[in-house]
Amino acid sequence: MATVINMPRLSDTMEEGVVAKWLVKKGDKISEGDILAEIETDKATMEFESFYEGTLLHVGVEEGETAPVDQLLAIIGDENEDISDLLSGSTATETETPKQKEEPKSDSSQKSTEIPEGVEVITMPRLSDTMEEGTVATWLKKEGEAVEEGDILAEIETDKATMEFESFYNGTLLYVGIKEGETAPVDALLAIIGPEGTDVSSLKSGVSKPETATKQTTKIEQTKTESKTESKTVTSEEESISEGRIFVSPLAKKIAADKGIDLKKVKGSGENGRIVKKDIESYTPSKEEKPSQSKTEMVSEPAIQTYTPAGEESFEEVKNSQMRKAIAKSLSASKFNAPHYYLTIEINMENAIASRKNINELPDTKVSFNDMVVKACAMALRKHPQVNTQWTDVATKYAKHISVGVAVAVPDGLVVPVLPFTDQMSLTQIGAKVKDLAGRARNKKLTPQEMSGSTFTVSNLGMFGIQEFTSIINQPNSSILSVGTIVEKPIVKDGQIVVGNTMKITLACDHRTVDGATGAQFLQTLKQYIENPVTMLA
Repeated sequence: MATVINMPRLSDTMEEGVVAKWLVKKGDKISEGDILAEIETDKATMEFESFYEGTLLHVGVEEGETAPVDQLLAIIGDENEDISDLLSGSTATETETPKQKEEPKSDSSQKSTEIPEGVEVITMPRLSDTMEEGTVATWLKKEGEAVEEGDILAEIETDKATMEFESFYNGTLLYVGIKEGETAPVDALLAIIGPEGTDVSSLKSGVSKPETATKQTTKIEQTKTESKTESKTVTSEEESISEGRIFVSPLAKKIAADKGIDLKKVKGSGENGRIVKKDIESYTPSKEEKPSQSKTEMVSEPAIQTYTPAGEESFEEVKNSQMRKAIAKSLSASKFNAPHYYLTIEINMENAIASRKNINELPDTKVSFNDMVVKACAMALRKHPQVNTQWTDVATKYAKHISVGVAVAVPDGLVVPVLPFTDQMSLTQIGAKVKDLAGRARNKKLTPQEMSGSTFTVSNLGMFGIQEFTSIINQPNSSILSVGTIVEKPIVKDGQIVVGNTMKITLACDHRTVDGATGAQFLQTLKQYIENPVTMLA
């Protein structure tokens, strides 16, 4: 009998996985214990074994594809076994949903045909690529007023700026759907324009407006296209404007009058050459409008060459890896939920430099400054248990053990392997363990267990020359230490200015569990240990 295998949950935080590589193919014989595929989780790429014997009859997720936990991954059964029922059953739910949603669509399309002839339903426009909602700052037209194509209806505040919104229709403003100061999502009912006296009460309660929204979008796109075309035919356009009516928005006309600008000299960027606010604000008088100059001066004056950068804007989309998604989710939750504050202290590294040199002179021994910082943190946490805590909504959890996580940069982002019971480890043991974990982290060979259970975290960017920085707390920890580089600089020693070596460290704390004084006391103890490494060996 065929067995359905779903996307497994390979870590406690895993919500979806990517099939990095299939190690078997459809039709292959499978034995219990065979590796079916390598699956990329939010923490590492792991091998997934088969617990069944048979033939691989179906592959539900191809290489490189992402699927949520418990989605159909594969089917194993007897060779040539009929699995059509299993396949149709897995997609039955998906095929029902669209059918259930088809009827409302037909209803809405019927409603859209009920719009009276000549009436235009105007929705909240999308005035920027990131705009999701807008606020009506000012209505420049009132209900009952006549509206002409090109008139400014309102000033709308987007997520980037306050912009004028012009009417693309002629008629009377029959209804205002969003009052001044109110906010509404894109495509919400903004206004209704039509013949005077038209009954639009049936449209106020809501109507499907996909056609209207499309029409507005088309109009806006046409405006953009026409403005580009107009810039190439400036001469002919100015001639046509001078011969006939000048198309100008009311607001632009008012600003031009205040500035004393002749509208005949201004080139409009709006639809059909209409002059709008930005045209007046960016207008610069031509030489013909300036006071006359002698021919000698005109000849001697060098022409101003304006540099216009040329190039092509382009973007490349790179699919977010599972690790990148997990980092974004966890750090966003930490930054937005935990009230961070930061404490920075400068440490004299003279004794640490000398001690490290002596230790590394021993055979087969290699200790880094980061190892010394990790050891010092573990010992300081023992003296300040308030820093070794976790916040929950009902209680503060004090960890009786000390396990320090060390942030390691990998190609896809950042992982935090953990040193269990760090306070019981020697400097050389810490150095060897960190080297092993960091190497396997870069090769994606860490297990979820090796990346969980930290009670405190250390992040070191000193090797990149960074002198000082702040980190986001690796929850559920209450603190994280940011370690900078060692800097050679003048310091005062015994009243004399001498050359010294100092290092800045910054402690980020969750104010829900660690108060400012507690964090400061922890840093004082940490400083004593690092400045006098012999005390860590006592």
